[in-house]
Amino acid sequence: MNTSELLLEKEEGLGLHPKRVVLILLIFSIIMMFAAFTSGYIVRRDEGNWREFDLPLSLLFNTIAIVLSSAAMQWAYYSAKHNEVKRAQLGLLVTLGLGIVFLFGQVHSWGDLVDGRTFFGGADANPSGSFVYVLMGVHAFHLITGLIFVAVVLKRSLNYQVHSRAMLSIGNATIYWHFLGGLWLYLYLFLLLNH
Repeated sequence: MNTSELLLEKEEGLGLHPKRVVLILLIFSIIMMFAAFTSGYIVRRDEGNWREFDLPLSLLFNTIAIVLSSAAMQWAYYSAKHNEVKRAQLGLLVTLGLGIVFLFGQVHSWGDLVDGRTFFGGADANPSGSFVYVLMGVHAFHLITGLIFVAVVLKRSLNYQVHSRAMLSIGNATIYWHFLGGLWLYLYLFLLLNH
């Protein structure tokens, strides 16, 4: 048995493509990071000197945008699985567009927070505001990585490299995008219940 046969045998034994395994490990590491952030939020809130403030209404609109983008991503995946390449491309474009809307919405929400005298740092800052900016900012960073991932899959689909017999890239992008949407829903509900 040569080396390539041995590697193939190990991949078959795993049951998952190595790229899928890397994606799963990435998702678990992000979960752990946000679990640490939200745990730190709760511990710090209970220590006192915690300013209560209302979350901007714009966060609700951002939440709707990311839920719709997740639906568009699922439509793209379903279309690719059924060899409807043009629909898959359209779904990926809509996902990108709504993801960008979400990011601009987050920037707008930061402006709303500042208008409400909730700051990240400085003399007027409070730990409650700082946590909100960190949670939103780190999520936004991961959403940017998701947009890059979706853009790469879109480019592959334009070259007809995404279809029912080549689903790994769009499958991984769909998993990651749904994860980012679910993560935002968790963060939004967490902030609603704990601010």
